[in-house]
Amino acid sequence: MGIKQAIVIRIKDLCDERRIKITTLARMSAVSPSTIYSIFNEERKDVGTVLLKKICDGLEIELKSFYDDPVFSDLEPEVK
Repeated sequence: MGIKQAIVIRIKDLCDERRIKITTLARMSAVSPSTIYSIFNEERKDVGTVLLKKICDGLEIELKSFYDDPVFSDLEPEVK
């Protein structure tokens, strides 16, 4: 699995844990719902660091806590 797919899974898991919808996450993160939904678009290849930081701020977690999850183990190399 690639990093982008792992980020999507992690965001979904965090929303599920907190029982919040994507629109709620968007409001909490001070970004538009369409921006959050765009992360889930398979054609989008990356997620910006600033956007991810805003999501973490909205969820009141640190970036290191976001990445401290088994989903980020054994990622495929991005350089081939």
